[in-house]
Amino acid sequence: MRSILTCVMIAYASLATAHDAPSGWSYDPYCCNGDSHNGDCQMIPSKSVAVTPGGYRVTLLPGDHRLVTHAHVFLLPITKAMQSGDNDYHLCLFPNEDTPRCFYAPEMGY
Repeated sequence: MRSILTCVMIAYASLATAHDAPSGWSYDPYCCNGDSHNGDCQMIPSKSVAVTPGGYRVTLLPGDHRLVTHAHVFLLPITKAMQSGDNDYHLCLFPNEDTPRCFYAPEMGY
């Protein structure tokens, strides 16, 4: 019984780190599939994001996100943005590069 509990704890611990951003905060488990090497969540360049009256315009080119193979423009409502844990922008693409699943933005100061 103790060995089963140990295995469960190890498995749970490895799942918990599978959704970590490079700076150490965790992506929501719903958002991220994989890990920091092959997952669908990743920090994106701030130059790729423009704040608009309706939300965010995210323009991604190949190299801006590991899954992006061609240019994309996503219009994301401000109400869908989640709080970034490190003052950078992060985007989770799932099930493919054409579908933004979660978008993390730094807190905006007013």
